[in-house]
Amino acid sequence: MSRVPDGVLREAVIDVAAITENVRHLRRLTESEVIAVVKADGYGHGAVRSAVAALAGGATRIGVADVQEALALRRAGITAPVVAWLHAPGASFAEAASVGVELGISSFDQLLRAAAAASVDRPVGVHLKLETGLGRNGIAPEDYRVVFAEAARLERIGKLRIVGLFSHLSNASADDDRAALRVFHDGIAAAAALGIAPPLRHIAASHAALDLPESRMGCVRLGISIYGLSPFDDRSSADLGLRPAMTLRAPVAAVRRVPAGHGVSYGYDYRTERETTLALIPLGYADGVPRSASGRGPVAVGGKPFAVAGRIAMDQFVVDVGDHPVAVGDEAVLFGDPTLGVPGAEDWADAAGTIDYEIVTRIGPRVPRRQVSG
Repeated sequence: MSRVPDGVLREAVIDVAAITENVRHLRRLTESEVIAVVKADGYGHGAVRSAVAALAGGATRIGVADVQEALALRRAGITAPVVAWLHAPGASFAEAASVGVELGISSFDQLLRAAAAASVDRPVGVHLKLETGLGRNGIAPEDYRVVFAEAARLERIGKLRIVGLFSHLSNASADDDRAALRVFHDGIAAAAALGIAPPLRHIAASHAALDLPESRMGCVRLGISIYGLSPFDDRSSADLGLRPAMTLRAPVAAVRRVPAGHGVSYGYDYRTERETTLALIPLGYADGVPRSASGRGPVAVGGKPFAVAGRIAMDQFVVDVGDHPVAVGDEAVLFGDPTLGVPGAEDWADAAGTIDYEIVTRIGPRVPRRQVSG
């Protein structure tokens, strides 16, 4: 029976080889340049290790949400191109520009601030983001002409280097995404008419990159899929040829034999139906385990499947293991690679009424990440 090493209270094991292999597989599948997205600390996996692993798999660029995430990668020694696309109002781009961080630009004001950050010998790399129907940030179609004209002028005088045009899709339906693609193509044409024809055009994230080939356009931004998780409700990671990179586990911290009718955890939402064994698992909602999965969250204890009994507390929860032989120190796996006989992040997502993206991303800093390779 598998055991957690002595002294380990909880951990997320991160298989960086899985990330590398997933990127390699996705590059072959999409036949596209890959921007590997490592925002939100690499979806909980660790931004730096995820970036290194993705680049080893053939990614050519790293994507993050904000400049601070990009700067952290630079400080950690990541020299590959990095693009950040969500900015605070009025923020200065000087530090980002000084270390070659590329900026996603969604407005005329951001465009001017990017140009102001240029130095004499270093134009600022920008990706112009187009609003194509998601209702978030991006240059609106009615503003294309004025923004594109100014961007083209700033590039001519050496202030900017226009690297790409990009947008996001809703994944609401194939028809909705194709409608957004048509808007995006209109924007590309409007930019070309004003002399903007950058090397990159990217609108497809994992969902569209895998399911809507016409959205690939030679470059895709891949997030959840590089971590081995599926963006689809009806297809698993294994169906897509992906391997989950994170395993969340903890040792059984205590074992207690109790009689029928014994209450479990706060509120006694669960009472034992017969004499049984309770196993205490030292992970809780402070660690990112969703409280909404109380009474439903799947757990493999000692290699056998069970579910959370009662409420998930801040630091711990209980599993009713019946008569299954369980000892303190035995391994409890909340999620990992389902092909190995443990629950997947998607199983916890189903139990909590959310998506697998949230399950891995919300795992908190109190949970140490232990890197392995294969």
